[in-house]
Amino acid sequence: MIRRAAKRWIDICVASVVLVLASPVLAIAVVLVWLDVGSPVIFRQVRIGRHGVPFEILKLRTMRDGLGDDAARTTRIGSFLRSTSIDELPQLINVLRGEMSLVGPRPLLPEYLELYSPRQARRHDVRPGISGLAQVSGRNELGWSDRLEVDAQYVDDPTLVLDLRILAATVRQVVGRSGITNAGAPMQRFSGEVAREHPPR
Repeated sequence: MIRRAAKRWIDICVASVVLVLASPVLAIAVVLVWLDVGSPVIFRQVRIGRHGVPFEILKLRTMRDGLGDDAARTTRIGSFLRSTSIDELPQLINVLRGEMSLVGPRPLLPEYLELYSPRQARRHDVRPGISGLAQVSGRNELGWSDRLEVDAQYVDDPTLVLDLRILAATVRQVVGRSGITNAGAPMQRFSGEVAREHPPR
């Protein structure tokens, strides 16, 4: 309980400070997105949060409307925003709302819910995060099997020290722009086929 309260306090303080400091960058990014793909500049999508409760995640738009896969619709500016993680700055608002944390398993789509193994489903025991152990262990370079197992390992033993290490690693990763496959293109969708690779413990 104390750790959870301290984590929430850190989330609010850090998210507030970063949102203020990053506001000039965010303002410029909003203008670029508006010139690039038009309005709306904010992408909203339902994701699954703590205890399986759905919420609306906020990101800057990085893709054009229309047909084609995500990679084909991602613009040059969108690819840059993804590779620098600037597109995720609006998620600080999700953190302030209490829907997300700075650190935790990345929130995924509702249709994946029925595909998780019991161990993989434990990711919903904690708030989802802007960054997480899986992201600093390889970001999109990890396959679904390894990614979901790393998320489960984080839930097994979450500590404030681990969160601080993940935040530090995230900063290094963003500055170095590492671990992004295909210049910021999203991962392939989860099909549930890897659920048997890591049986529940």
